[in-house]
Amino acid sequence: MTPFPAVSTAPVAGIGPGAARALTAEFARHNAATTALVIGADHASAVVAAAIESLLPGDRLTLVPGERSTADLLRDHITGLGSWIADRVRIVDTLAEADPADVVVVGEPQTGTAEDVRAVLDGLSKYLTDGAVVSVATPAVPGRTGGAAAELFRQSALFGVGSDLVVRNSPPMRVHKLRFTTADTAVAATLAPAYRPSSVPVTRTMHIDSNGVAAAGIALGLAAVARRARPQSRLWLIPALAAAPIAAFFRDPERDVPTDPTAVVAASDGRVLSVERMHDERFGPGEFLRIAVFLSVLDVHVNRTPVAGRVTDYFVEDGGYANAMTAAAEHNVAAYTVLDTDHGTVVVAQRTGLIARRIVQRTPVGTLVARGERMGLIRFGSRTDVYLPADRADAEVTVGDRVLGAASVIARWR
Repeated sequence: MTPFPAVSTAPVAGIGPGAARALTAEFARHNAATTALVIGADHASAVVAAAIESLLPGDRLTLVPGERSTADLLRDHITGLGSWIADRVRIVDTLAEADPADVVVVGEPQTGTAEDVRAVLDGLSKYLTDGAVVSVATPAVPGRTGGAAAELFRQSALFGVGSDLVVRNSPPMRVHKLRFTTADTAVAATLAPAYRPSSVPVTRTMHIDSNGVAAAGIALGLAAVARRARPQSRLWLIPALAAAPIAAFFRDPERDVPTDPTAVVAASDGRVLSVERMHDERFGPGEFLRIAVFLSVLDVHVNRTPVAGRVTDYFVEDGGYANAMTAAAEHNVAAYTVLDTDHGTVVVAQRTGLIARRIVQRTPVGTLVARGERMGLIRFGSRTDVYLPADRADAEVTVGDRVLGAASVIARWR
């Protein structure tokens, strides 16, 4: 029997609750019956706790002990949690006893060499169902890994369907989610929006995007430098007072996504600029229904996916920076995310504007996305366009209507 390549034993702090939640997020978001496998499971680890917390009635979870635990300790721990959990969790002595799973989590951070990481991923291949996701973490601190971090970034560039930086861990962790075979598009409709550490909670219903945290931090840093350099001047008040509105621009509220399966939701907050039928050969020969929404600087700028589907393409087209409310904005810089859905091809275009110069997109090709899931943002005013198959969808909004991303229904499938 060939053992699973061991996780490096180099001294490194463990995975805390935030990183554990990111590692197990793919398991947690499945509403349909799902199988998960945690390798290197420690009975006292946050990863095992997060995986157990994600269990739904139809789910099955398999735990393989790591170097810091044993199968007996895991069995005692699971038994102590009650029969409901014990009936859904299987503990095996070695990986060879495990069955293939839909989600595979490597429960200990990778700190070895690039060759070690490749051996780990190769060893997992026969434990993956079609479209399965492998979730693995590595310290996000220079010098703390012997090539593992670089190799996981390379693997992520080829097979990644998500990468999360968890700063609130000691040390900070980078969580990579990899999919080596194509996922079934129909599965997307059973998913809940993914947990993303890039959205920092402020209250129960309000988050701030990590871009906003960084920008506000820079403003406060400039204020501190100015105060120190010129203590008699009040110039430091300018960046200090700007920090709050900068953070507010990147606000990211929780939204209740409509449960109606025929609903297509808005990709952003804003005002509807146009509702029109058109052809665009870049996305196929058929006619599309395009709904364009303008975002002012006062709107929430986090973008959401309007429908559930699988990301099949992403590309950026160069252009200008005309006012997003004008016809000239058709030729602005734009990022296009193409989705394969049960109803055909759907496209979300993130367009720059007169002030907006930066597009952030966080859903790599191959990712399964739920309806209303966060997909990125556009900085400082812009426009989002949603393209739907015209013969399968009817618009529910008209020019001038105000919409909320993920909450407002802009169209319905026939």
